[in-house]
Amino acid sequence: MAYRWGFKTEANDLAREVRAELGLDPFDRLDPWRLAEQLEIPILGLSELANEASAIRHLMVVEPEAFSAVTVFCGAARTIVHNDGHAATRQNSNLAHELAHGLLLHPPTPALDDRGCRNWNQDIEDEAGWLGGILLITEEMTIAIARGQPSAEEAARRLGVSRQMIRFRMNATGAEARVRRARASAPNGPTRRRS
Repeated sequence: MAYRWGFKTEANDLAREVRAELGLDPFDRLDPWRLAEQLEIPILGLSELANEASAIRHLMVVEPEAFSAVTVFCGAARTIVHNDGHAATRQNSNLAHELAHGLLLHPPTPALDDRGCRNWNQDIEDEAGWLGGILLITEEMTIAIARGQPSAEEAARRLGVSRQMIRFRMNATGAEARVRRARASAPNGPTRRRS
């Protein structure tokens, strides 16, 4: 996807601002529940709604991949409903994505169109995915991982994210290539053959 001009810089700046307000440095774990509290966005797990409909059991047990999270609006107020049957790392990612929608002030849209099909705005979903990733794993952390301190596995544990999310952010920032280039151009870096 082609993001609107300046979006990635805006997202990095916003993530830094949010982390600073929470007293976090770029290498600290961001707790999505704490951020939601700061933003005054309530979070409800599907298990809290289990008595409301048999469809909840279907979404949590039978087909858990069918539903991750959604932001529900009542006027301008947002509430996040998420699948608390997912692994904790997946919940962190789901919540960061929904919180990113809030931070970016994405407007509410109807869940279904006039034919009963799911409404989907790929641009705003991509923006929320990008910012959600930055909130959980900063660019500075991806560079540290590319340098080997911490390892990707240790970073995933420390940050409460999956290895897939680490890989997504490493690829998104180009961290490994940036570290290779920096090492190659360092005064004591690898020597280059002259042709």
